[in-house]
Amino acid sequence: MNINFKDHIPEGFNDDSRIWIYQSNRLFAIDEASQIEATLKQFAKNWKSHGIEVKGYANLFFGQFIIVMADETATGVSGCSTDSSVRVIKEIEQKFDVQLFERQTLAFIIRGNIYLLPMAQLEQAIEDNLVQTHTLYFNNTVLTKEELLNKWIIPVNESWLSKRYKFPVAVN
Repeated sequence: MNINFKDHIPEGFNDDSRIWIYQSNRLFAIDEASQIEATLKQFAKNWKSHGIEVKGYANLFFGQFIIVMADETATGVSGCSTDSSVRVIKEIEQKFDVQLFERQTLAFIIRGNIYLLPMAQLEQAIEDNLVQTHTLYFNNTVLTKEELLNKWIIPVNESWLSKRYKFPVAVN
């Protein structure tokens, strides 16, 4: 699986640009992905905050993650403009019968594929060596463009998971 997503993030945005990541509970079909990408592009093009155009970007990544970005150095994002982005995400949820606000499911790259795992099953996955310290994890808690580029897809041992869960010590 090619995880090089950085080339798709626009360069003209400040590193402190705000990021929102919405993880789908399933992979979108190709026709769904095309419709979603068109919806997101249209939203970002017309995104406004108190009548002023927001320097925004929104796209679908890996067929399963929606990333919305706003460069607040150009225009601040108010509650109303944030609400408008949430409305678009909720419309996508309804139209495609998916969950995009469920935060208790974690995403990993296992055997070259995106693997969704309910948080309640993580301890068992660790015991079974399905998730290990070097397993790549989608850290959807990133808040800025810089964090997105450097801390979104990271090994488990670099994430909050390594502090919360006990991983077996690797034996060489």
